[in-house]
Amino acid sequence: MNPTRRTVLLAGAAAAFLPALPAGTAQAAPKAAAALQPYASYWYPDSLPAGSPGPGITWRSLKTWRAATDADLPFNAASVPLAPRFTPTPANTTARAGQARVQSLVSFGPTSSNPSQGSATADYYALTHWAYVDELVFWGGSSGEGLILAPNAPVVDAAHRHGVPVLGNVFLPPAAYGGQLQWTRDLVQKDAAGHYPLAAQLVAVASAHGFDGWFVNAETGGGDSALGADMLGFVKELKRLATAAGQRITWYDAMTVNGSVSWQGALNAQNQALFQAADDMFVDFRWSASSLASSGQKALQLGRSPYELWAGVDVESGGWDSFVDWDAIVPADRAHVASLGLYRPEWTRNHLPAGHSPEDFHAADDRFWTGRSLDPSRPDTTDGWRAPAVSVADRSTVASLPFASVFNTGHGLRWYEEGEVASDAPWNHLGLQDRLPSRRWVVRTDGQRPAVAFDFADAWRGGSSVLVDGALDRPAVLDLYATRLPIGPDTVVELTHRTDAGAVSVELAVATAEPDAAGAAPPYTCLPVPAGSGDGWHTSAVRLTGLSGTVHAIGVRLTATGGGPVRWRLGGLAVHDRTDNRTDTPAAPSGLRITAASGGDLRLAWDHAAPGTVRHYTLHRVLPDGTRRFLGGTCQRAYFTGGLTPAPGERAVRFEVRAVGELYTSSAPATATHPW
Repeated sequence: MNPTRRTVLLAGAAAAFLPALPAGTAQAAPKAAAALQPYASYWYPDSLPAGSPGPGITWRSLKTWRAATDADLPFNAASVPLAPRFTPTPANTTARAGQARVQSLVSFGPTSSNPSQGSATADYYALTHWAYVDELVFWGGSSGEGLILAPNAPVVDAAHRHGVPVLGNVFLPPAAYGGQLQWTRDLVQKDAAGHYPLAAQLVAVASAHGFDGWFVNAETGGGDSALGADMLGFVKELKRLATAAGQRITWYDAMTVNGSVSWQGALNAQNQALFQAADDMFVDFRWSASSLASSGQKALQLGRSPYELWAGVDVESGGWDSFVDWDAIVPADRAHVASLGLYRPEWTRNHLPAGHSPEDFHAADDRFWTGRSLDPSRPDTTDGWRAPAVSVADRSTVASLPFASVFNTGHGLRWYEEGEVASDAPWNHLGLQDRLPSRRWVVRTDGQRPAVAFDFADAWRGGSSVLVDGALDRPAVLDLYATRLPIGPDTVVELTHRTDAGAVSVELAVATAEPDAAGAAPPYTCLPVPAGSGDGWHTSAVRLTGLSGTVHAIGVRLTATGGGPVRWRLGGLAVHDRTDNRTDTPAAPSGLRITAASGGDLRLAWDHAAPGTVRHYTLHRVLPDGTRRFLGGTCQRAYFTGGLTPAPGERAVRFEVRAVGELYTSSAPATATHPW
């Protein structure tokens, strides 16, 4: 692929996105919102372009950045630690563990005007197939906005919850698209002691923002051997400092050791030293089967793994219709050759027609990651698109108690609390995303397979639930989670569920061992789930009586009891010891305050809730009649809300913030008022 084509598309990416307001807010006054709305951070290395920035763009120098003076940092700093992952027995016989990995390069929004904490639209790339991703790159950057991007906090928090590290992006574009060689020289400048000050700055940015390292993409041509030597020295120092801080560095196959830009499509003498200086390398799209094979051999000769090479696969324009020589990367009949670098898989959202729904997006995303069968336990071998689930074993982070999920995907058309609509405004905020089922969707039945999907028409909490819809002419088991959860004498599983059509008997499926072989069903024991009385949502508790050891898998077994069709909805699942209900409730946050205000646009902050683990915080406005209206949620201890207007007779607006625990227990509120 022509590398300049990728760059010009990236440079123009901002045109495809418009800045929006956080979840649950009314339309804001543009000037006030522009003043107070926090955005994801971006910089130039040092010197700035000539002239003035365009509307909504702020030019900043990374060299002068300081965490202590960054007023937006409280909104941009991720708070969820990187979770450890384990690999269960693969869902099919073709998926491998310990071989090819997957790196995903995603543009979640524009370089500038990318809201720090979500926005007021459900139309968002809400990635949920984290189980197949090993490294996420927060792709972006342009010559007219900024070249160095720090991921916004919701993306990092969602990725970390699923055990996926996130890299910021350093993008030095070709001159044909505005790149200036001076910016490359700025990046690799040395101080009087011979050190690279911007290497230390990059590590400091990642530490302050809570993400995991950097993807370095130097594509500005015209350099010489001296610049090549400086770049190599810079990457070495960046890697040394990053390693000490628990971060990692990926090098993109563009600039060579002699300072020129020449995309190799291979690991060879032209980029070997830079690969050796980094943790891994993204191999440019012009690779061939022979060049990948030789690259893998070269990596082994260097004492490195061939799976530290990401073979670039461009899906930006073609998605699952892209032509890929899969056997060159992940052959089915021998060891994988390299890892997989997916460029712009947000195609699954971007290719959809105007007016598409969240369900449309997730259907496309499931097709991309799982394959045409939409069931990773039975891949469609005739599918020309070799989905990651076909080749790569899924991973899970569900390994400790308490564990709970309300199947919140991180976006929605409304916000629900205990089955009631708390806000009818569309929203997105990936930081509120749950740990979601990794194998979507494995259904085991001798009859017709029901459709299973995330549904946004109703939810117990958040914005979505799991809907099972079909004839259900035979019992069906739906796999939900691969787990490593200890079973104690007081361990209980709670299901919050609802039957919308038909009649269905529900059993909890629990496996205390792994399947006998890859592709086999977990050895489930099925326990009856008490039926609730009347219509609506029911929360049913199931004791794991007679079971011991460790829960390896959880699912549900559904049997139609009155003939089909059946529409059954799962709104929540929790596994905990009975005492966790008391100990999981966090203390109330304190010190809720308004830190800046302009009309109906406000910044709020509060102090940490302790003791108790905090999953996230929710913010509500209390109206004069006592009605609580959901404004938004966040994992941070700061939040922006915009466009508020006085209610009739209201002299001051009142806010409440609550800490939410892992089992979705809420603390008492911290309150604050602000006069109109």
